[in-house]
Amino acid sequence: MEIVASGIRPTGNLHLGNYFGAVKNFVKMQDNYNCYFFIADYHSLTTHPTPKDLHGNVHQVLAEYLACGLDPEKATIYIQSDLPEVAELTLLLNMNAYIGELERTTTFKEKVRSNPDNVNAGLLTYPVLMASDIIIHKAHKVPVGKDQEQNLEMTRKFAARFNRMYDNELFPIPEPFNFGETLVKIPGLDGSGKMGKSEGNGLYLIDEPRDIRKKVMKAVTDTGPLEPDSPVSEPVNNLFTIMSVVSKPETLQFFKEAYSNCSIRYGDLKKQLAEDIVIFTEPLRERIKEISADEVYLRKVVNMGKEKAHASAAGTLREVRELIGFRPF
Repeated sequence: MEIVASGIRPTGNLHLGNYFGAVKNFVKMQDNYNCYFFIADYHSLTTHPTPKDLHGNVHQVLAEYLACGLDPEKATIYIQSDLPEVAELTLLLNMNAYIGELERTTTFKEKVRSNPDNVNAGLLTYPVLMASDIIIHKAHKVPVGKDQEQNLEMTRKFAARFNRMYDNELFPIPEPFNFGETLVKIPGLDGSGKMGKSEGNGLYLIDEPRDIRKKVMKAVTDTGPLEPDSPVSEPVNNLFTIMSVVSKPETLQFFKEAYSNCSIRYGDLKKQLAEDIVIFTEPLRERIKEISADEVYLRKVVNMGKEKAHASAAGTLREVRELIGFRPF
């Protein structure tokens, strides 16, 4: 069975965009692949070096992913910092990563521009740490977003370089996992773009009903269609897109026809959408709260994942050390 590895950054709550994007696909993948899903707490330090509550962030994101369907009996779910082998492999790969290629990565250059006061060495070597996370389990596939494609290409380069330098085929060359048509992109409430944490336009799975209603009622729309069968504007189409995944098909059809014949009332549209989101998220929200409060279960999940991930990582690291020449006297 092919191995898949993917990280989860503990930097915020899951929103509908996350749920219909990566999370639902992760849940599907665990039935067909040998999956390693890890909470990337090391990675989060590259841009948030002094987090207020790192443990709390890890706790929350773990509970949310479990509530959404990740199964520790099917996939290996662990915390990145519980695996010292990752840090050692990163050190060893750094010896064969070059300053010029790291400085040219798009994500590094963007972070330097956006936050020039926090250009740390960890940020520069982020692609090396990412490579270690992946190849420590000899992963064949990696689910990545558009912003991480270049970093995955760096992983492929580091894996191939190690194989070539030590004349061995230790590491598979990982391929991007293509979700294809199943990857649903959920727009935000601000009239453009996708739903995201940094954009402040998200509807979170943990949001209480009153917060959902308040956010949706403030969603951007337009002045209304000027004539029958007018093209749907982007802000209104965004609301239709969200409605298509949380509402009944006949509800969506009703409001689309109302737009088409110029009888639509955006207040009614928003009220209906808000209630449908409340109904859709309620079981997830309650499950998140339940799991978050169950420290015994969370500890069991983390310890199980740590044990399984360690078995995989330790075996790989032994092979790496042997190839390089680290041997006991």
